[in-house]
Amino acid sequence: MPPPDSPPRPVLPGLAVLALLLLLLLPPPSLSAGGGEELAYLWPLPAEFTTGADTLSVDPALALVVGGNGGGSRIVKDAFDRYKSIIFQHSGVFSIFNTFRKKASGYDIGRLRIVVRSANEELQLGVDESYTLLVTKSDGKSIMGEATIEANTVYGALRGLETFSQLCTFDYSTKLVLVHKAPWYIRDEPRFAYRGLLLDTSRHYYPIDVIKHILDSMSYAKLNVLHWHIIDEESFPLEVPTYPKLWQGAYTRWERYTVEDAYEIVNFAKSRGIHVMPEVDVPGHAESWGKGYPELWPSTSCREPLDVSKSTTFDLISGLLSDMRKIFPFELFHLGGDEVNTDCWTSTPHVKQWLQNHNMTSKDAYKYFVLKAQEIAISKNWTPVNWEETFNAFPESLNPKTIVHNWLGAGVCPKAVAKGFKCIFSNQGFWYLHHLDVPWDQVYTAEPLEGISDASKQKLVIGGEVCMWGEITDTSNVQQTIWPRAAAAAERLWSRRDAISSGNINKTALPRLHYFRCLLNGRGVAAAPVTNQYARSQPNGPASCYAQ
Repeated sequence: MPPPDSPPRPVLPGLAVLALLLLLLLPPPSLSAGGGEELAYLWPLPAEFTTGADTLSVDPALALVVGGNGGGSRIVKDAFDRYKSIIFQHSGVFSIFNTFRKKASGYDIGRLRIVVRSANEELQLGVDESYTLLVTKSDGKSIMGEATIEANTVYGALRGLETFSQLCTFDYSTKLVLVHKAPWYIRDEPRFAYRGLLLDTSRHYYPIDVIKHILDSMSYAKLNVLHWHIIDEESFPLEVPTYPKLWQGAYTRWERYTVEDAYEIVNFAKSRGIHVMPEVDVPGHAESWGKGYPELWPSTSCREPLDVSKSTTFDLISGLLSDMRKIFPFELFHLGGDEVNTDCWTSTPHVKQWLQNHNMTSKDAYKYFVLKAQEIAISKNWTPVNWEETFNAFPESLNPKTIVHNWLGAGVCPKAVAKGFKCIFSNQGFWYLHHLDVPWDQVYTAEPLEGISDASKQKLVIGGEVCMWGEITDTSNVQQTIWPRAAAAAERLWSRRDAISSGNINKTALPRLHYFRCLLNGRGVAAAPVTNQYARSQPNGPASCYAQ
């Protein structure tokens, strides 16, 4: 993964010559990254692109042609089928009218060629998501015109497919799928490797299909990390085979995730190029653990943080993480560490005695617990992620591999990277989605690299994450709380900083965000109006989707 603000990679070689010819022969483009007379209704904005003035028709029987070592991947084939159903939702292949439509002249685009250079499908942080996309008329040498996506990995191909799908629009007059402003040549890659969404399934349980729908919607905005905040003090819904009583902490026996459910979510996410990072928040936020194993509580009347004085507490954490490691292949694991009130430790006699025996204050014990949990995670080949309180309290003691997760406010990532730590940006003032009074433009302009000018330090900010905490959100309103504001952060994390940080965003970004919100609605995602005073609130009155 290149530094966040480095120039894009060189064009993939297969399209380089053709791209050069296009740039030489085409009239000046009507739009380009970061400027131009007209807007490109693509979200997030690609790194580089040129367009023309042609309108091309796309065959409802669009065929897939693959090439390269990874072109035959099941991930590519399944994604093509998904996107084909999205693109042609109004003009199915089986419509009797398709037999006659365009019969005389044929369609301009009859094939989508996807070339994937690598057969390696491993999904880890920094996987190459770059792609090039060319949509142009047939050169006259072949019977059928085609669009071409080239990528180094299947995950780059997925991002190219999403962009291609956004270029395709249905014309209600001709009942054809059209690509306007062709030929298109797009060269694209993400600015940051980590572009996340936190989903909290402890405060409210989300059924598997709801989580899948959220994953689908994430892929439309090119978000690539689901931070799964599975458990918290309110409920423990996950099955842990080694400690089968833990999920007695679920709200009910119907609001649980089996091991098979978790596997299914991870595999579904991978097929969309999305990592799943689980979180086990310790030592606080863990009261629900004691429903099945009350010995984890300092006492029955003082139930968190987890009992630091017992070795069995850490034995259970080790067993829990061992079981989870079999499910979650992503290299990052979130250990929480936030909002730890240690009063239970100092007020419970046996814990207080343990602190005295080890010459520890409660703050020392907090550090001891966090570092012990880090050791366990690292022993299972995970890189630990911790909320910023751990860095604020004892930065000199954290394992050097620690990734600091900012949330309390500004200035933490600059301090963390100055000490050599990597950082994730989630400033709650802008990127906490349950804060319903934060408007889209404040989400959009929040900058992960603010206060960091040194290029070597900028590289340590691996990205950012919008957080969908679940206290006031459940299945009935989660999507309209996430969207469209999460999309504003998604473009900040994907697109070049200089391309989206200049000019009047009410002219350069807002019309495109309106359009993307309506695209989400058209794909069955209940994205709320963009400009309402409070997020997820109902429309103010009758109006077009594109004006709300």
